[in-house]
Amino acid sequence: MRIYLQTPVTDDRPPRFCHLFLQKDLLEGWTVVRETGYQGERGRVTRRHYDSHEQAERALLAARDDQIRRGFRVMFAEGQESPR
Repeated sequence: MRIYLQTPVTDDRPPRFCHLFLQKDLLEGWTVVRETGYQGERGRVTRRHYDSHEQAERALLAARDDQIRRGFRVMFAEGQESPR
């Protein structure tokens, strides 16, 4: 699952972005990766490990909802990974 969010464009500064995605890790768990920053600049990346796909997906959706409350808009969302 991958979600890309962005703040509305203003005249005085570039929009901020937030890129959230899930990836299966080598420890038999899942990682939520979050990259944030200003459009056109290097972003800050954080990773958080979860034991199950369900926990990771809940965390990703909670992060998405938090960003929407802060004024971000979903620009792109892609699929859902199978928890195999």
